[in-house]
Amino acid sequence: MGLPKLWSRSATSEIEAVETDPSNSDILVIHDGNLAYTIERAGNGSKPSYQEAAGAPVESRSPLGYHVGWLTVVFLNVNQMIGTGIFSTPGTILSSTGSVGLALIYWTIGLGLAVAGFCVYLELASFFPNRSGSEVVYLEQEYPRPKHFFPVTYAVYSVVLSFSSSNAIVLARYLYQCIGSTPTDWQLKGVAVAAYTVASLCVILHNKYSFWLMNVLGVVKIITLVFISITGLVVLGGNVAHIPDPGANFRNAFEGTTTNGNDLAVALVNIVFSYTGYSNAFNVVNEIKNPIPTLKKNGALSILIVGLLYMLCNIAYFAAVPKADFIKSKEISASVFFVAVFGEGGADKALSALVLLSAFANLLAVLIGQSRVIREIGRQGVLPFTEFWVSTKPFGTPIGPYFLKWLVTFIMIVAPPAGDAFQFVVSLGTYPQSIFHLSLAVGVFLVRYRLKRLGRATQTEFKTWDVVLIFFILLQVYILATPWIPPKGGPYAGTVSFWYATYCVVGIAVILACGLYYVFWMYLLPRWGEYEIRSEILNIDDKGTTTHRLVKVPLVDVLKWDEEHDEAGRLRQRLVAHSSKFSQGDEGHDHEPKVV
Repeated sequence: MGLPKLWSRSATSEIEAVETDPSNSDILVIHDGNLAYTIERAGNGSKPSYQEAAGAPVESRSPLGYHVGWLTVVFLNVNQMIGTGIFSTPGTILSSTGSVGLALIYWTIGLGLAVAGFCVYLELASFFPNRSGSEVVYLEQEYPRPKHFFPVTYAVYSVVLSFSSSNAIVLARYLYQCIGSTPTDWQLKGVAVAAYTVASLCVILHNKYSFWLMNVLGVVKIITLVFISITGLVVLGGNVAHIPDPGANFRNAFEGTTTNGNDLAVALVNIVFSYTGYSNAFNVVNEIKNPIPTLKKNGALSILIVGLLYMLCNIAYFAAVPKADFIKSKEISASVFFVAVFGEGGADKALSALVLLSAFANLLAVLIGQSRVIREIGRQGVLPFTEFWVSTKPFGTPIGPYFLKWLVTFIMIVAPPAGDAFQFVVSLGTYPQSIFHLSLAVGVFLVRYRLKRLGRATQTEFKTWDVVLIFFILLQVYILATPWIPPKGGPYAGTVSFWYATYCVVGIAVILACGLYYVFWMYLLPRWGEYEIRSEILNIDDKGTTTHRLVKVPLVDVLKWDEEHDEAGRLRQRLVAHSSKFSQGDEGHDHEPKVV
């Protein structure tokens, strides 16, 4: 199968058919070397896109509907970016940077990083505006050869590591703080499972209403942060009698700034993760009418809202709480602020209730976004039981992906013991994700080059500046490099009792294992079994659900298959009227293809 010939000019040819059944070869195919592109349009009002034929087919009508409006775009991003981090992370950031001035600079840098990442995703969405799933689609189209390599690798990563256990446990912890009780480990796990189950049922039972609930909780979250911000400004103005010197932390703001490379690296990585979620709305692109203009305006708005509130909340914290006390606060930054301003009493419980709602909104936003990612992986055909992953019956929601998310999260809440094992499992997914992000950013140049070869480079609705793209690539390199810097106390002084970079090594091993599995599944098994893997397109229902399914075609039938199907797996026009075709089986044929 080999790698695409990126740097040599190949002749292009076009094959056009006239059939209108989307399971048949009715779509323009453009050949460029060993790549084949289809030109497809979806029902979301986006422009036609050029998609490499090995990728999952475009659903001309979204089976999930078009319920994502501008407000939902804003809160899909806001609710994932603002989980519980702003209520806990600022103390850790200050501890790592050593000074208030540098901490505020880092939060400002974080905003710039989020904007750069958003621009990269927006350009990729403008290339492929008619498919949901963001990274799944973009990696598939950026690296179409070897066939199915990135889909298989990303599928294994997403399925195995698609859990939200830490968020659910944080929610449970705040619930117990609300009622003033100290839970046992199993009580905490039980409430976490219950909370995640409730969130899962909300998104399973109704698509549109789950968006509404998420938006309402997002408004509550914004009001909470606005309240903290205004309170901080009141304190800073000297209007709280028991805080006599609210400007103390801002005088000599850079006093105590650390020069330790590991501390600065950890601080920046924490900042980056505080903005994780700016791309969540790209997971539902095919459910947005006129997606690129909508995302461009409202996705950017979500980042600006979060960036502004992050800065104001940090200023509020620094105005009310002495620096030494705030550094010690670690994971209870907002709680220390509330006590400093309002005193002991109901303030802590009120804050815990608000943080609990914020955490629940985060669960909803992550569930919605990740379900589309897993569904798109299913549509690529690389998972068994294709229909289970892509079907939206009976509630018009992707139950299969939601069930997987619930099951893996349940296991990760209940199985690992508290302490090192849990922390290790939570950290495990971060390193492979950074590798995929780096591949994603570099792949933008590859897509640009291929479209230029096809003469279509000027047809996209958005193009990010090269300097922004390079900045984002360098950021990903930095995030991949910094975990290898030893902590100050030596190699065993990290967040776990064993070697500090174990999760990085295991993360790399997971990707290498995916590569070995791919070679075994795509090359060795077909050679031993005397077959080749081909794609076919299935129409699952009358709601527009369309998917790829991979089948094993015996070697003696490969030529016949390729004659009857185009590169995308559609039946060619001249064979539409025939009843004996591989995708429906042929009782008179001795070598019927089998589903992979």
